[in-house]
Amino acid sequence: MFSKLAALTAIFTVLPMFAVAQSGTGDATFFNPGLGACGFTNSDSDPIVAVSSQIFNSGLCGRQMNVNFQGRSVTVTVVDSCPGCGPGDIDLSPSAFSQLADPSVGRIQVQWNIV
Repeated sequence: MFSKLAALTAIFTVLPMFAVAQSGTGDATFFNPGLGACGFTNSDSDPIVAVSSQIFNSGLCGRQMNVNFQGRSVTVTVVDSCPGCGPGDIDLSPSAFSQLADPSVGRIQVQWNIV
C-alpha cells in the first residue's frame, strides 16, 4: 500500500507527460452554456470557453485564456469540454464571441493562450 508521499510523488512524476498546451490556433465558434464539465452553471453573458477534449483533460478547469482575432482580444475562463472540437479549436459563450466578431460570421480562426 502506498503512503501519501509515495502517491503524490507518483502523480507529480507522471504529470509532465500530460502537459497543458499553453497556446494554440484553431477555429472558434459559440454555444449556449449551461452546466459545464467543470461543474459550473453559466449563461450566454458569461466570458467563458469550452476547449477540445484533448486539452481539457489536462486540468484546465477555472484557468484563464486570452483569445485573439484580427486585433481584438477577450479573456475567458475554461469551464467546459468541447467533444466536437479539434485539438486547437474552442467554443466561446455568445458574449465572448461577440467581442471578437459578429455572431453572424459563425466561425473564426483565432489564436489563444493560457494565462
